[in-house]
Amino acid sequence: MTVNNGDTAFMMLATAMVCLMTPGLAFFYGGLARKRNVLYMMLQSFISMGIITMLWIFGGFGLAFGKDIHGIIGNITDYFAFSNIDFVPSGVYAASIPFALFFAYQMMFCVITVPLMSGAFAERLNMKGYIGLLIFWTILVYLPVCHWVWGQGFLASLGFVDFAGGAVIHTTAGFAALAAVLFLGKRNIENREMSPSNLMAAAEGTGLLWFGWFGFNAGGALQAGVLAATAFVNTAIGLAAGMVSWCIYAQIVRKKVNFVDVLTGSVAGLATITPAAGYVNMRSAIVIGLLAGIICNIALSFQEKKGWDDALGVWGVHGIGGFSGIILTGIFASKSVNGVSGSVHQFLVQTLSVIFIAVYSFILTVIILKVLGKCMDIKPLDKQVQEGLDSALLDENSYDMF
Repeated sequence: MTVNNGDTAFMMLATAMVCLMTPGLAFFYGGLARKRNVLYMMLQSFISMGIITMLWIFGGFGLAFGKDIHGIIGNITDYFAFSNIDFVPSGVYAASIPFALFFAYQMMFCVITVPLMSGAFAERLNMKGYIGLLIFWTILVYLPVCHWVWGQGFLASLGFVDFAGGAVIHTTAGFAALAAVLFLGKRNIENREMSPSNLMAAAEGTGLLWFGWFGFNAGGALQAGVLAATAFVNTAIGLAAGMVSWCIYAQIVRKKVNFVDVLTGSVAGLATITPAAGYVNMRSAIVIGLLAGIICNIALSFQEKKGWDDALGVWGVHGIGGFSGIILTGIFASKSVNGVSGSVHQFLVQTLSVIFIAVYSFILTVIILKVLGKCMDIKPLDKQVQEGLDSALLDENSYDMF
């Protein structure tokens, strides 16, 4: 095995693009948050880069991609503190790029997952609570699920496929977000409607997410070539189709389309095409994107009727988007694209597996929050929420409120 310079350059770019998605998410959520909570909302994304990188180095990568132990988890000692990680290609993962680059690329996926869910429980976790969730949820939910799907675990052995994280990232984060919303309860304020602090910042964040998502999905091929190009093009198609169908649905059902609809519809399309990007053809990508705008809209309407205080619609967009994309992969996968064919068997494998992942993430999140809540105060005080978490917790303000 030798390093291919073209593949290495491609994966370096893809890794940097996925890294950029984390600050992009910070701008997206920060722009949609209230003015008095912008910095705290953004901090929850940025701080993940530091904490999760350390966790990934000291055991996380081994648990996800180390030698399989009974299909459940990897061997933590295999890659602990860079042990056995060098710039020679691996015989198991990504045979044409340095193994250290594969380590870095997968690390960026791990970094962004918990921040994805943070928009759901806005204003309901203090710093201790969030960092506790960030660490223990990554260890107990993300790393095992990542191993099951991408690290030669039991779901992979059953034939389950997820090209770039519809289950590993979006389903786990989305259903964990729902669990957090239900466990933490509604915000204790009169007006729970989010008044976006800066839609231009949210638009900038969305643009960064668009850009990064091409590396997120195309990088799943782990080498430059036709498969990466297929995922790249399907990403653009899913984005566009999701945006259009979301806006049409909004116009028909709500009789209006606003700017947030345009932003959110594109993200729904991206989340839904993610698991299918490297398994379906371009025509199927259109169908998946169009369905995304409808399915995710219905999910948001459902959560509103149920009174779930998911502040930024994380469950409806990311959770249901990724969940639906996994199932649609089982229907629309084309053998000519990546060796997997849509069939009744594949549909059942995809559906049962993603249900298992969603339930696992939901239950473990409740347990983690319950234990953290028993050990320490994880919620901000009502007066801190009223004052604004930027001022109360960070002693900073994004805007001059006076």
